[in-house]
Amino acid sequence: MVSTLSGIRFPLIPSPFKSSLHSNFTGDRRSTTLCLLLDNTSSLSRKIFAGKSSNDSDFSSLTVAASKKVLVPGGQSDGSSPLTEQLETPSTVSEDFQELDDVEGVTMEDDEKAEDEANKSDISSLDVGNVDDDKAKGEETPSPSKGKLSFGTKSIPPPGTGQKIYEIDPLLKGFRDHLDYRYGQYKRLREEIDKYEGGLEVFSRGYEKFGFTRSATGITYREWAPGAKSASLIGDFNNWNMNADVMTRNEFGVWEIFLPNNADGSPAIPHGSRVKIRMDTPSGIKDSIPAWIKFSVQAPAEIPYNGIYYDPPEEEKYVFQHPQPKRPQSLRIYEAHVGMSSTEPKINSYAEFRDDVLPRIKKLGYNAVQLMAIQEHSYYASFGYHVTNFFAPSSRCGTPDDLKSLIDRAHELGLLVLMDIVHSHASNNTLDGLNMFDGTDSHYFHSGSRGYHWMWDSRLFNYGSWEVLRYLLSNARWWLEEFKFDGFRFDGVTSMMYTHHGLQVAFTGNYKEYFGLATDVEAVTYLMLVNDLIHGLYPEAVSIGEDVSGMPAFCVPVQDGGVGFDYRLHMAIADKWIELLQKMDEDWQMGDIVHTLTNRRWREKCVAYAESHDQALVGDKTIAFWLMDKDMYDFMALDRPSTPTIDRGIALHKMIRLITMGLGGEGYLNFMGNEFGHPEWIDFPRGVQHLPNGKIVPGNNNSFDKCRRRFDLADAEYLRYHGLQEFDRAMQHLEGTYSFMTSEHQYISRKDEGDRVIVFERGNLIFVFNFHWSNSYSDYRVGCLKPGKYKIVLDSDESTFGGFNRIAHTAEYFTVDGWYDERPHSFQLYAPCRTAVVYALVENKETLPIKG
Repeated sequence: MVSTLSGIRFPLIPSPFKSSLHSNFTGDRRSTTLCLLLDNTSSLSRKIFAGKSSNDSDFSSLTVAASKKVLVPGGQSDGSSPLTEQLETPSTVSEDFQELDDVEGVTMEDDEKAEDEANKSDISSLDVGNVDDDKAKGEETPSPSKGKLSFGTKSIPPPGTGQKIYEIDPLLKGFRDHLDYRYGQYKRLREEIDKYEGGLEVFSRGYEKFGFTRSATGITYREWAPGAKSASLIGDFNNWNMNADVMTRNEFGVWEIFLPNNADGSPAIPHGSRVKIRMDTPSGIKDSIPAWIKFSVQAPAEIPYNGIYYDPPEEEKYVFQHPQPKRPQSLRIYEAHVGMSSTEPKINSYAEFRDDVLPRIKKLGYNAVQLMAIQEHSYYASFGYHVTNFFAPSSRCGTPDDLKSLIDRAHELGLLVLMDIVHSHASNNTLDGLNMFDGTDSHYFHSGSRGYHWMWDSRLFNYGSWEVLRYLLSNARWWLEEFKFDGFRFDGVTSMMYTHHGLQVAFTGNYKEYFGLATDVEAVTYLMLVNDLIHGLYPEAVSIGEDVSGMPAFCVPVQDGGVGFDYRLHMAIADKWIELLQKMDEDWQMGDIVHTLTNRRWREKCVAYAESHDQALVGDKTIAFWLMDKDMYDFMALDRPSTPTIDRGIALHKMIRLITMGLGGEGYLNFMGNEFGHPEWIDFPRGVQHLPNGKIVPGNNNSFDKCRRRFDLADAEYLRYHGLQEFDRAMQHLEGTYSFMTSEHQYISRKDEGDRVIVFERGNLIFVFNFHWSNSYSDYRVGCLKPGKYKIVLDSDESTFGGFNRIAHTAEYFTVDGWYDERPHSFQLYAPCRTAVVYALVENKETLPIKG
């Protein structure tokens, strides 16, 4: 019996892996094609914990960036950042700044230049093959070491001066030594990449030189593994014979083999067959999945994954039909996990997500979907954050072409597709991933404790290694180029930027915390390079960084001296809501809420969220659960009486989400299911885990019951979940109509601790929040900037949204002149308890948004 999946044949026969290790290979390679059945329901995925090797490689990592850090002197005693609570004019943010010395150019010390010259021999390791040999083999990909080469019309602008950050934030002038050194390191890398690789555009095409590349005459396989003593390519195609295809090594640790086509012109390695590289390493004989593999699967009843040679015939390859949408002015992101997106207890497929979930996201009013767990990860319960195969989309959900079909459908719907990319660490798994790939712990990662994240139990990249830079930059390029992703959300950026990884460190905003010995300059430089790459090749692409530290200039362009992200995730907001939900309503402070929501750096955009996937995981609680807990199981049906707990929970759930969107940033994010108060947590199927320290972690019998999303609850009009979902939809469409998140006009006119009322303007809209638990206010006066007539455009108390219909929507609100709450005009309204109401200015009988 044979199973087929998008052109891959999967014979259901026993694996020859163990029995054929030492067999002699003879005859045509086509006769030995053995493939894996892709099983989406396999529950045998588990983490492989490996100990460290005490043997170091004879070949150290090739470094190009100086590893020393600069300890900056003194600086401001209070390094607090400029905030954006009032944004009517920039002067309200920067008026307290003092003018400092004029900005000087970046210079490099003479000893650093001498060190650069001494490192030239190491940098020449980039020559991974002889270009004449490549031509003889029929390769079309030129060697990156032979000068600047052209690959089409894309180009990346040269570095700028890196000095504008001191104009944007004069407080940074006190840390010029550090920042100028950092920018000097970045410029030096750009210059060396230009000199030795032909530029960043060519350097980021490593996937065209490493891994498997096919030409008209055959297949070339290259792998950087300097610690290996010998290497062979093994797989179904040669009956796993380690002596059949022995690889050769150059002086820089790059192994290579060329496999000519069969006599009939067919490729030496058939599409869909399994492949691995067998190496004699300082840690012994080791079979590894190629580091640049494009597809990796786990066979039924097997623990390890197998690399798959993925090269379907042209007629079977998915061809994109729809152009990528332009970047919207404001991002409304729906964070999603494909595997757990089914209402059924199973692993959902790319195709099912494409057909069932994408239309839902579009209908809700979001304009971007952020996909988690795309990069292959052998341990499903890691949520995709312990990556084993960086270039391979997760096989649990389908093939690479299935993923392309999903992305193309999203583009047809006008949705951006962002990828949650993990470059901050890698899985500790030695069987399937990069850890100890060539038998040394210093291959892709720092050796010793610096290369190990003790909290995440994962490996940490050496961003000072030339080949690691090639690998990660090419990885980002691969997902943009091959799969048409529209950008990235970079995971764990705080962990990257500091040697302490942000662990057990409380960031207070003092600038000394950001610029000193604890800053990993090599990692920050990598982030500058990858943002250069993303924005240089794809100006419409979006780059979002997950940073909890508040690193200054994080969202300032690289050429101006910043790290280069478009947005920072405003992570403090979710923490603040959890903190407040553990208190009584009487203890909530309106000023505290407003401060948290607006505490972001001037001219640096943020993506706000009330809760993401983190709060939904087992061991934590979502906002809905904090608010309503067990009552959600018995009192969410409209034909049953409600409870005070449910009434409070539904009211505050809507208010929390709207004020977060209204004040929290220039973008908004929601994790799937949270929009309707999903009643259960997320718990991935897990077996019992035996940790290296002897500790046993109990599992859940590999159950999928809590690893799904109950969209059926939100669609059932007889349940209160439906009202919460409808409110979220109304929120998204309100922002889509008025673009208030990106309006330059923002003013908080009231933070009344007695009334528990918050009033603010954003664009042409006026938001009125009454957080009081029992007091409703008649004839309540609110100030406004513009005179005229206002009308209600969103009311959380509407019955459609699970409210009590206490406000008449036919009412019109006319302003009167005279200063009130420091506004030149005002009008009166009714503000019921625990409600949020949005009023829009009516002009010419139509509501017009402010163009900001």
